[in-house]
Amino acid sequence: MGTSLDIKIKRANKVYHAGEMLSGVVVISSKDSVQHQGVSLTMEGTVNLQLSTKSVGVFEAFYNSVKPIQIINSTIEMVKPGKFPSGKTEIPFEFPLYVKGNRVLHETYHGVFVNIQPQKGMLTPSPVDFTVTPETLQNVKERALLPKFLIRGHLNSTTCVITQPLTGELVVEHSDAAIRSIELQLVRVETCGCAEGYARDATEIQNIQIADGDVCRGLSIPIHMVFPRLFTCPTLETTNFKVEFEVNVVVLLHADHLITENFPLKLCRT
Repeated sequence: MGTSLDIKIKRANKVYHAGEMLSGVVVISSKDSVQHQGVSLTMEGTVNLQLSTKSVGVFEAFYNSVKPIQIINSTIEMVKPGKFPSGKTEIPFEFPLYVKGNRVLHETYHGVFVNIQPQKGMLTPSPVDFTVTPETLQNVKERALLPKFLIRGHLNSTTCVITQPLTGELVVEHSDAAIRSIELQLVRVETCGCAEGYARDATEIQNIQIADGDVCRGLSIPIHMVFPRLFTCPTLETTNFKVEFEVNVVVLLHADHLITENFPLKLCRT
């Protein structure tokens, strides 16, 4: 005697928001009649945190104090104890999507160190103008050995709608050294931990080249980066974890000098 059980969701795209109803059917198939002790259905939503291998041994208390964060937990009784007839039996169900207590229903996201189970945000444009010279660079050991250069640029907004590109422009006004490449590097920063300590890990998730070779001086180079759907989510900050994003404008010179300007981003879904 073989019995199979399947859960089918009515909505094809499986995208839901807080307050909506999750509905579907439980399908039980059996060649013969089956005695059972009742059928119940449980829906859970969790945020799982883990440290990278680089942090193992640094925050040992993390493993004991930070458990999976439960944001949804609902159980319904579908059928009381009895018997299922032979053939196929379909049992409909409905679950309201309500979060526990003051929890927030975050957008589903799978990163390297944080996995979450959508939220919407208000967008206020935040344009940024920047100028890069040897004097403005940080973490430089021998500044006197750097070639002279002047790079200006503009980002239309560092607060971005996740479904729209990051845009702006960059102009190389002057550079003593020849330029090999200009790139945009998108970085995801995941921070998780507890009162005993936090672990922060940055991961490059996208790198695009916006100029190749020794570009003309004074020429406006457009900045246009589409956010990768599978590796980004709206910027999140909670008690136990944060998911943030940054973009680096990287200029590589022929003299093996690497110029990097960093800009924190806030991603929203409107």
